[in-house]
Amino acid sequence: MTTKLGFFKRVKALDFQQKKVFAIALCQRMLPNYQLFSEVCEFGDPQVLDTVLNLLWQSSYDSKLKLNIDIYLERLELNTPDPANFDVYGVYPAMDATTALIALLSALQSKIEEDIVNISKLSSSTVANYIEAISDVELDEEAFDDFIFNHEVMLDEKALQENLLTLIEDNPKLNAEFIKSLRKEIVDAGVSNIGVGMQEG
Repeated sequence: MTTKLGFFKRVKALDFQQKKVFAIALCQRMLPNYQLFSEVCEFGDPQVLDTVLNLLWQSSYDSKLKLNIDIYLERLELNTPDPANFDVYGVYPAMDATTALIALLSALQSKIEEDIVNISKLSSSTVANYIEAISDVELDEEAFDDFIFNHEVMLDEKALQENLLTLIEDNPKLNAEFIKSLRKEIVDAGVSNIGVGMQEG
């Protein structure tokens, strides 16, 4: 548990710009979850999320770029699926993908750094819910928590967030070259926090 606390202490110790890039990277990783759901259930427009992500990345190194946050918040709300309307598990990670972007835009607008940090927790909770959905095990609550915490997909998520955090800590200047290469790395990896592949097109 101490390592977990240590991790969030480190995230909180980042400056505003570093927190922003950390959160954008995590949101980028959640995009395939929305793309797949949108394709399968013919709901929403993944391009809206893609556009918001592109603008967020760009705004991280181009101070002249001004985001009209209210317009994008409205578009994201319109493209957020309601689980009550879908009988598929994929609605939840898709909803988390838009929720994460809405939370990030709102945090940037209000300058509430704690809300940016919460994107990390949201990404991990998407993974925890996914593990719960795919696992058919009978365990008491504490044992089940341990099972989720030590599941391969959760270990991958923790490792990725840890590596991402270290990378950002080691590059406090966050110039355009660093941000562009980080974005390319995540997009090229082409896989989400729950192992969903990037959709072409």
